Amino acid sequence: MVTYYLTRLLVTLVAIPWHEAGHALASLLLGDPTARRHGRLSLNPLRHFDLLGTLCMVVAGVGWAKPVPTDVRRFKNPKVGMALTALAGPAANLILAYLSMTVWKLVYYWAPDTLAVEYLLFFLQYMVMMNVGLAVFNLIPVPPLDGSRVLLVFLPQRVYFGVMRYEKEILAILLAVVWFGALNGPLNAASDWVWDLLYAGTGWVDNLAYTAFYLSLGTRV
Repeated sequence: MVTYYLTRLLVTLVAIPWHEAGHALASLLLGDPTARRHGRLSLNPLRHFDLLGTLCMVVAGVGWAKPVPTDVRRFKNPKVGMALTALAGPAANLILAYLSMTVWKLVYYWAPDTLAVEYLLFFLQYMVMMNVGLAVFNLIPVPPLDGSRVLLVFLPQRVYFGVMRYEKEILAILLAVVWFGALNGPLNAASDWVWDLLYAGTGWVDNLAYTAFYLSLGTRV
């Protein structure tokens, strides 16, 4: 149990900064240096740390970090810039999940079978799971999640900002719904689908391992 929660904490300290740094990098590339000026273009967990959000992430699997500051006036197209900056967080998590699954397979096929390697495999597997979960959850189009920022592209500003006035209340309701398991079915189905895509996308590692195995059989003969 201690190992499980320690792993969750370590993965959280990697996944959350990666997510927030994704927002900051996208914002910078789109013309807004506000996040960088506030020190948020960083993988240092302390730059993004929110105590309650981190504890919720470790204990319940759902949490949050300090919001990345943006100045939409600096975007050439504020609506599109805001949407792309928001989507960059989940995209960053998916990239990290892909990299983690790649390393996981490489370690699985070629690392020696030791206790340390077993823990590393567990850590990498959980890294994939949490990053996929973060990406899927944040794409829900409900304020204040990243997916809701995309709605600004399609909704009138008056309607959008009228809804955003209640984002704290909506977040509290959403977290309660998630903690009580009401969204487990859809979220698990979406996460499983993304996992399958990542597994297929890292199939080149499997092919490499099988080729190396068959080549080794040939050399033995």
